[in-house]
Amino acid sequence: MDGIHDLGGKQGYGPIDIDDDGTPFHHEWEGREWGIAQCARTPGITIDWWRHCRELILPIDYLGRPYFDSWAQTDFSTYIEAGWMSLDEVDAGKSLADPPASGGPPPAMTLQQVLEEDRAHAHRYDAEIEALPDYSVGQQIRTVKLGHVGHTRLPQYARGRLGTIHAYHGAHVFPDLSAKGEETYQPLYSVMFEAAELWPEAQYSKDKVYLDLWESYLMEPRA
Repeated sequence: MDGIHDLGGKQGYGPIDIDDDGTPFHHEWEGREWGIAQCARTPGITIDWWRHCRELILPIDYLGRPYFDSWAQTDFSTYIEAGWMSLDEVDAGKSLADPPASGGPPPAMTLQQVLEEDRAHAHRYDAEIEALPDYSVGQQIRTVKLGHVGHTRLPQYARGRLGTIHAYHGAHVFPDLSAKGEETYQPLYSVMFEAAELWPEAQYSKDKVYLDLWESYLMEPRA
Protein backbone atom coordinates (compact mmCIF):
# COMPACT_ATOMS: atom_id res chain seq x y z
CA MET A 1 0.00 0.00 0.00
CA ASP A 2 1.25 3.47 -0.83
CA GLY A 3 0.97 5.62 2.26
CA ILE A 4 2.74 7.70 4.87
CA HIS A 5 4.52 4.65 6.29
CA ASP A 6 6.58 4.29 3.08
CA LEU A 7 9.06 7.09 3.77
CA GLY A 8 12.17 5.46 2.28
CA GLY A 9 14.09 7.86 0.05
CA LYS A 10 11.81 10.81 0.80
CA GLN A 11 12.88 14.19 2.11
CA GLY A 12 11.28 16.91 4.18
CA TYR A 13 10.45 14.96 7.33
CA GLY A 14 13.32 16.22 9.47
CA PRO A 15 16.44 14.50 10.78
CA ILE A 16 16.46 10.97 12.20
CA ASP A 17 17.22 10.93 15.91
CA ILE A 18 20.22 8.62 16.36
CA ASP A 19 21.07 9.70 19.93
CA ASP A 20 19.79 6.51 21.53
CA ASP A 21 21.22 4.80 24.60
CA GLY A 22 20.27 1.33 23.37
CA THR A 23 17.51 0.86 25.94
CA PRO A 24 14.73 -1.18 24.27
CA PHE A 25 11.92 0.54 26.21
CA HIS A 26 11.84 4.11 27.46
CA HIS A 27 8.55 3.75 29.36
CA GLU A 28 7.04 0.87 31.33
CA TRP A 29 4.00 0.67 29.07
CA GLU A 30 6.20 0.08 26.01
CA GLY A 31 7.51 -3.16 27.52
CA ARG A 32 3.95 -4.23 28.31
CA GLU A 33 2.88 -3.54 24.72
CA TRP A 34 5.82 -5.54 23.37
CA GLY A 35 4.84 -8.42 25.65
CA ILE A 36 1.22 -8.27 24.49
CA ALA A 37 2.34 -8.37 20.86
CA GLN A 38 4.59 -11.39 21.50
CA CYS A 39 2.02 -13.40 23.45
CA ALA A 40 -1.10 -12.76 21.40
CA ARG A 41 -1.67 -15.32 18.67
CA THR A 42 -4.87 -15.95 16.77
CA PRO A 43 -5.67 -17.44 13.35
CA GLY A 44 -5.84 -14.82 10.64
CA ILE A 45 -3.54 -12.26 12.25
CA THR A 46 -0.41 -12.77 10.19
CA ILE A 47 2.52 -10.35 10.20
CA ASP A 48 1.38 -9.16 6.77
CA TRP A 49 -2.21 -8.55 7.87
CA TRP A 50 -0.86 -6.73 10.94
CA ARG A 51 1.36 -4.54 8.77
CA HIS A 52 -1.54 -3.80 6.42
CA CYS A 53 -3.66 -2.64 9.38
CA ARG A 54 -0.81 -0.45 10.62
CA GLU A 55 -0.55 1.12 7.17
CA LEU A 56 -4.21 2.21 7.47
CA ILE A 57 -3.36 4.65 10.28
CA LEU A 58 -3.99 8.22 9.13
CA PRO A 59 -0.84 10.25 8.38
CA ILE A 60 -1.34 12.79 11.17
CA ASP A 61 -1.78 9.90 13.60
CA TYR A 62 1.05 7.78 12.23
CA LEU A 63 3.64 10.56 12.33
CA GLY A 64 2.52 11.88 15.70
CA ARG A 65 2.58 8.65 17.71
CA PRO A 66 5.56 7.02 19.43
CA TYR A 67 6.65 3.75 17.84
CA PHE A 68 5.08 1.37 20.36
CA ASP A 69 1.96 3.52 20.54
CA SER A 70 1.27 2.74 16.88
CA TRP A 71 1.93 -0.92 17.72
CA ALA A 72 -0.76 -0.76 20.41
CA GLN A 73 -3.18 0.96 18.05
CA THR A 74 -2.63 -1.76 15.46
CA ASP A 75 -2.83 -4.60 17.99
CA PHE A 76 -6.11 -3.38 19.44
CA SER A 77 -7.69 -2.89 16.03
CA THR A 78 -6.73 -6.42 14.90
CA TYR A 79 -7.89 -7.96 18.19
CA ILE A 80 -11.24 -6.17 17.98
CA GLU A 81 -11.67 -7.24 14.35
CA ALA A 82 -10.85 -10.85 15.31
CA GLY A 83 -13.36 -10.82 18.17
CA TRP A 84 -10.82 -11.06 20.99
CA MET A 85 -12.05 -7.89 22.69
CA SER A 86 -14.46 -5.03 22.20
CA LEU A 87 -13.91 -1.30 21.85
CA ASP A 88 -15.74 -0.85 25.14
CA GLU A 89 -13.16 -3.08 26.83
CA VAL A 90 -10.32 -1.07 25.33
CA ASP A 91 -11.92 2.12 26.69
CA ALA A 92 -12.44 0.49 30.09
CA GLY A 93 -8.95 -0.96 30.23
CA LYS A 94 -10.24 -4.33 31.39
CA SER A 95 -12.34 -7.29 30.34
CA LEU A 96 -16.08 -6.79 30.60
CA ALA A 97 -16.87 -10.48 30.08
CA ASP A 98 -17.69 -12.92 32.87
CA PRO A 99 -14.55 -14.70 34.15
CA PRO A 100 -14.09 -18.25 32.85
CA ALA A 101 -15.27 -21.07 35.05
CA SER A 102 -11.75 -22.48 35.19
CA GLY A 103 -10.51 -19.56 37.28
CA GLY A 104 -8.62 -16.35 36.78
CA PRO A 105 -6.13 -15.30 34.12
CA PRO A 106 -2.95 -17.30 33.54
CA PRO A 107 0.09 -16.31 35.61
CA ALA A 108 2.36 -13.57 34.34
CA MET A 109 5.35 -14.68 32.28
CA THR A 110 8.94 -13.54 32.62
CA LEU A 111 10.78 -12.11 29.63
CA GLN A 112 12.73 -15.35 29.27
CA GLN A 113 9.51 -17.37 29.27
CA VAL A 114 8.01 -15.11 26.60
CA LEU A 115 11.08 -15.54 24.38
CA GLU A 116 11.06 -19.33 24.84
CA GLU A 117 7.34 -19.45 24.08
CA ASP A 118 7.89 -17.36 20.98
CA ARG A 119 10.65 -19.67 19.72
CA ALA A 120 8.51 -22.74 20.42
CA HIS A 121 5.69 -21.40 18.25
CA ALA A 122 7.88 -19.82 15.57
CA HIS A 123 6.34 -20.04 12.12
CA ARG A 124 8.46 -20.78 9.07
CA TYR A 125 7.87 -18.52 6.10
CA ASP A 126 9.82 -20.53 3.53
CA ALA A 127 8.76 -23.68 1.68
CA GLU A 128 9.74 -25.99 -1.14
CA ILE A 129 7.84 -25.36 -4.38
CA GLU A 130 7.90 -27.15 -7.73
CA ALA A 131 8.24 -24.03 -9.88
CA LEU A 132 11.78 -23.02 -10.76
CA PRO A 133 12.87 -19.41 -10.26
CA ASP A 134 12.53 -17.19 -13.33
CA TYR A 135 15.77 -15.32 -12.63
CA SER A 136 19.34 -16.25 -11.77
CA VAL A 137 22.19 -14.64 -9.85
CA GLY A 138 23.89 -11.94 -11.92
CA GLN A 139 20.87 -11.35 -14.16
CA GLN A 140 19.65 -7.79 -14.67
CA ILE A 141 15.98 -7.11 -13.91
CA ARG A 142 13.61 -4.17 -13.66
CA THR A 143 11.10 -3.80 -10.87
CA VAL A 144 7.45 -3.25 -11.70
CA LYS A 145 6.49 0.40 -11.92
CA LEU A 146 3.03 0.50 -10.38
CA GLY A 147 1.86 -0.41 -6.90
CA HIS A 148 -1.58 -1.71 -5.96
CA VAL A 149 -4.22 -1.42 -3.29
CA GLY A 150 -3.27 -3.37 -0.18
CA HIS A 151 -0.03 -4.45 1.42
CA THR A 152 3.23 -4.74 -0.53
CA ARG A 153 6.92 -4.98 0.35
CA LEU A 154 8.12 -3.17 -2.79
CA PRO A 155 8.99 0.38 -1.67
CA GLN A 156 8.03 3.29 -3.88
CA TYR A 157 11.62 4.49 -4.39
CA ALA A 158 12.59 1.17 -5.98
CA ARG A 159 9.77 0.86 -8.52
CA GLY A 160 10.57 0.84 -12.20
CA ARG A 161 14.32 0.65 -11.45
CA LEU A 162 17.07 -1.49 -12.92
CA GLY A 163 18.80 -3.90 -10.56
CA THR A 164 20.86 -7.09 -10.54
CA ILE A 165 20.00 -10.38 -8.84
CA HIS A 166 22.54 -10.75 -6.05
CA ALA A 167 21.23 -13.91 -4.35
CA TYR A 168 18.34 -16.36 -4.42
CA HIS A 169 16.70 -17.27 -1.08
CA GLY A 170 14.23 -19.96 -2.16
CA ALA A 171 10.46 -19.63 -1.96
CA HIS A 172 8.87 -17.57 0.82
CA VAL A 173 5.33 -16.51 1.72
CA PHE A 174 4.23 -13.75 -0.65
CA PRO A 175 3.24 -10.85 1.65
CA ASP A 176 0.82 -9.13 -0.74
CA LEU A 177 -1.50 -12.15 -0.69
CA SER A 178 -0.69 -13.18 2.88
CA ALA A 179 -2.20 -9.87 4.02
CA LYS A 180 -5.43 -11.02 2.35
CA GLY A 181 -5.40 -14.43 4.05
CA GLU A 182 -3.90 -16.36 1.11
CA GLU A 183 -0.76 -18.35 1.91
CA THR A 184 1.16 -18.71 -1.34
CA TYR A 185 4.90 -18.97 -1.90
CA GLN A 186 7.11 -17.24 -4.44
CA PRO A 187 10.84 -17.12 -5.21
CA LEU A 188 12.55 -14.46 -3.14
CA TYR A 189 15.68 -12.67 -4.36
CA SER A 190 18.19 -10.21 -2.99
CA VAL A 191 18.44 -7.48 -5.62
CA MET A 192 21.28 -4.96 -5.83
CA PHE A 193 20.62 -1.41 -7.01
CA GLU A 194 23.17 1.27 -7.70
CA ALA A 195 22.37 4.32 -5.58
CA ALA A 196 22.38 6.49 -8.70
CA GLU A 197 19.68 4.28 -10.22
CA LEU A 198 17.39 5.00 -7.29
CA TRP A 199 18.23 8.67 -6.73
CA PRO A 200 19.55 10.85 -9.60
CA GLU A 201 21.33 13.16 -7.15
CA ALA A 202 23.60 10.21 -6.26
CA GLN A 203 25.07 10.23 -9.76
CA TYR A 204 28.69 9.88 -8.62
CA SER A 205 28.05 7.71 -5.59
CA LYS A 206 29.52 4.22 -5.34
CA ASP A 207 26.90 3.15 -2.79
CA LYS A 208 24.67 0.17 -3.44
CA VAL A 209 21.29 -0.78 -1.97
CA TYR A 210 20.18 -4.39 -1.49
CA LEU A 211 16.49 -5.26 -1.27
CA ASP A 212 14.84 -8.65 -0.76
CA LEU A 213 12.09 -8.77 -3.40
CA TRP A 214 9.58 -11.38 -4.51
CA GLU A 215 9.33 -12.57 -8.11
CA SER A 216 6.03 -10.77 -8.76
CA TYR A 217 7.85 -7.48 -8.25
CA LEU A 218 10.35 -8.19 -11.04
CA MET A 219 10.38 -8.31 -14.82
CA GLU A 220 12.96 -8.61 -17.59
CA PRO A 221 14.23 -5.19 -18.68
CA ARG A 222 13.17 -4.08 -22.13
CA ALA A 223 15.91 -3.41 -24.66
